[in-house]
Formats: sequence, C-alpha cells, structure tokens
Amino acid sequence: MHNAWLIAKREYLERVRTKAFLIATILIPLLMGGFVFGTAIFSKKTKSTSHIVIVTKDTQLALDLQDQLHKGKGSDMTIDTMAPGESVRDSLDQELDDHSIDGYMWITPASDNTGRPTFDYKPRSKADVATSSILSDALRTVLMRERLTHQGMVASDVDSMLAPVTIDTTNSSGKHKNANTSIAVAYVLFFLMYMVVMLYGMNTARSIIEEKTSRVFEVLLATIRPEEMLAGKILGVGAVGITQILIWMTAALILAATPFAASLANGDFAFSITWWQALFFVLYFIFGFLLYSSMAAALGAMTNSEQELQQLNMFLVIPLAFCMLMLPVVMNNSNGTWSRIVSLIPFCSPLLMNFRISLNPPPAWEVALSFLLMGITIWAVLWTASRIYRVGILMYGKKPNLPEILRWLKYS
Repeated sequence: MHNAWLIAKREYLERVRTKAFLIATILIPLLMGGFVFGTAIFSKKTKSTSHIVIVTKDTQLALDLQDQLHKGKGSDMTIDTMAPGESVRDSLDQELDDHSIDGYMWITPASDNTGRPTFDYKPRSKADVATSSILSDALRTVLMRERLTHQGMVASDVDSMLAPVTIDTTNSSGKHKNANTSIAVAYVLFFLMYMVVMLYGMNTARSIIEEKTSRVFEVLLATIRPEEMLAGKILGVGAVGITQILIWMTAALILAATPFAASLANGDFAFSITWWQALFFVLYFIFGFLLYSSMAAALGAMTNSEQELQQLNMFLVIPLAFCMLMLPVVMNNSNGTWSRIVSLIPFCSPLLMNFRISLNPPPAWEVALSFLLMGITIWAVLWTASRIYRVGILMYGKKPNLPEILRWLKYS
C-alpha cells in the first residue's frame, strides 16, 4: 500500500502544479454557469419575430387574434390579416417560397353557432415550433374570450379571468424559491459532473498510455505490483478531481451567501446552492470517478496510443450520452417510474440521481440504494480492470481482440 500512496502522491503533485489545473479550475465552472444561466436568460428574453398572415372571413376573430399576438409575452410578430379568395392561397404559397412571410393560417368558420372554426397553419419551416406554440396559445385565449363574451360576461371580467397567474413557490423550510434558479443550478451541477467524470476518467487512461509509451512501466514493475500501480494512479488522479471540486463547491457556497448572488440578472436567476447539494455532488463524483476511471484504466492498458484510445472511448461516452438523453424525462417528472429506474443504473447514478437531488430530493432509500449498487458495480469493474491492466501494460504492438482479453482475465 505504501507504493500505491507514493504513486498517488506523484500523480497528484504533477497535476496540481501545472497551469492547466489552475486554468481548468477557473474556466470550467465559469463556462458551465455562463452556458446554463446565459441560455436561460436569452431564451426568456427572446421573442418570436415571425411574419404571419391570418386568412379568415371572420374579421372580428382575425383582429382579436392579431391583438392577442401583439400583446403576447413571447411574441414580437408581424401579423397581417386578409379575406380568403380564389388566388389567395396560391399567392401566399408564392410568398412562402420567396421568404416574404414565415407562414399563414387559414381559418374556416364553423358551419353552425355551436361548432368551432378549423385552423390550417402552413409554416415556411416545420422546425419553427415556437411560432406554432404561440399561435396555439393565442387562439385558445381568443376563443375562450369569445365564448365567455357570448355567454354574457363583460369584457373587464373576462380580462380578469384570463389574466396570467403568478405562483409564489416556497420550499420545505418556508423560504421563497425561484423554480428557474433550482433548474439552472441542477443543470450546472449535471454538466459539471459530466465534464469532470469524463475529463478525469480520460486523464487516467492517458497517464497509463504515456508511461506505457515511455517504457517507464517496465522499470516500475521491478519493485511495484501492477495492482499497486493501478490503485496509485486512480487515487492520485481522483485526488486532483476532488481538490478541484472542493474549490468549486466552497466558492459556490460563499458566492451563494453574498448579496451579489441574490441580485444576479435582476433577481430572475439568483444563484443559490445548498450545502447538501455540494455534499452529494462530491460523493457522487467520488463514486462516478472510481467507476469510469476503472474502465478508462482498462482501456488505457489495452491500447498503445491516443488514436487507439479515441476509438475505444465510446465505452465511456455512451453511458454519459444516455444520461444526457434521459435529462428531459427526469426533468418532467423527477419522481416518475422511468426517472427512478434510470437514476438507479450505476453508470447513470452519478449524473441522474444527483440531478434528481438538486431538483426534488428523492426518498432516502433510493439514494442509499444508488450508492449500494454503484459500490457493487465499482468492485466488479475494478476486479475486471485490474486483471486486464496486469497483462495489458506489458503488451505492445497490435490492438487485442475480445478472445485475447478473455485470455488475459483467465491468466490473471
């Protein structure tokens, strides 16, 4: 064990003394925070500027819809109205092709007073879902206003009924809580975890390839067992990651306690992070790093160069990419069945269970079970990786195939 600590100490000191460590410690959280908070702020302030034409015989409906779209919160559209005619549709299709307009809506009145009109919207781009959503919301409001007015309600009462509702959210401790802030912090922690697990896992593999290429291993193996070398590398690289994360979490907790955080972005996206979010982030990083760095160590031992490693790094990327794809599922219902299942998968728990904890803390037994499953999986992966590592670090030349790797496991 003494030899493992010596290797861990060398790995740790070599990495924390570099300028790259200092630059990454400063830039990574700034870029992640800027990306998430910037995207949230810009998406909130961005409005649709589409040029839409409304075609209908019902002049009042067209004017009401035009007025609603002009007043809409996320709309800065240009709305034209016109009556239908024989050549109107062909003319509008020609304008769509010429990029003069972004779409047109053809409204056909109902055949009787109890029915609803039919709406046919033709956009220039089917990917413009924002405009379609705004049109749908505006139509629903206008039709509801029209129906209530026909039932005898006065305009002021209708406006009062359809006015936007502001929900004052408080957390379990009775403090006011901005939902956008919670979501933004959860996203920042998710992408930060994604970056550090991937970054330090690959650093472990690169460290092995560098020493394998320089033949340093052949000298070290004269006095140190392969298992001690593997343990030393994982502990050393992991300690660098923990140091970086502790700096980030401490800085985040200090920043969250300052008045600047509360007034950030005019109070719309005030920065807020709690001590338990920071604690679970560190714990899930430790388990996630041990899991992915063990896999990376095995990949590094099997390859002879960076190019070969890049061909195999899909084994690290695929589980992390799957977590990214499952984000909307967890986001929409963090305590739903699918969210619980995927967050308990050991390769996904460091990202998705931690994401759930940041959004809406799950039951304690689910958190405990995720750590138990990760612990069992880490033991199994480490057992396999150590046997591949023991033989692979002394293998040079062609890349091993699956039967050869299975023989390595048997020899060990």
